[in-house]
Amino acid sequence: MSHGRDGQGTGTGADASAPDAFERDVLALMPALRRYSRSLARSDPDGEDLLQDCVEKVLARRAQWRGVNLRAWAFTIMTNLHRNRHRRQAQHPEVEFEDALGLSAEEENADPLERQRLERALDRLSADNRAVLMLVVIEGYRYQDVADMMAIPIGTVMSRLSRARRQLAEAMKDDNVIALRRPK
Repeated sequence: MSHGRDGQGTGTGADASAPDAFERDVLALMPALRRYSRSLARSDPDGEDLLQDCVEKVLARRAQWRGVNLRAWAFTIMTNLHRNRHRRQAQHPEVEFEDALGLSAEEENADPLERQRLERALDRLSADNRAVLMLVVIEGYRYQDVADMMAIPIGTVMSRLSRARRQLAEAMKDDNVIALRRPK
């Protein structure tokens, strides 16, 4: 039995050479998973690594999926992978090759200063607050879904989201202040 987008069985057969519905559904999740992975990892390369690890684990553990809400299941896997990676990095810090050489990648963005301001503001958030913010605001999850994914009470989701929004607004406002002097 193949699975539809909502995780319910569709009852249609699939050609053995074509990707099945599960794989198509995982592919359809890629843009949302990519946004979330980049927000968690705070960099495009690390985000891509996290995305690849997540998709690999989702496909490898397909048999463990209960057939309900593939999207939430995949986001939960990514959240847990990030937490585990964060713990490992705290215990065994790494130095990136480019950082060691003093190299930096150029960003292609219409307004790099605005992007930098937003990245700085997001970087100031704790990892937990940033994850809740991304899941609710960007990915559109309900509070209860986020609570289930992160294994925390719904009240904690609401307080983290409120705190993240307030801190983000303050950081963006503070970065926007330019002191100008009037000529005398």
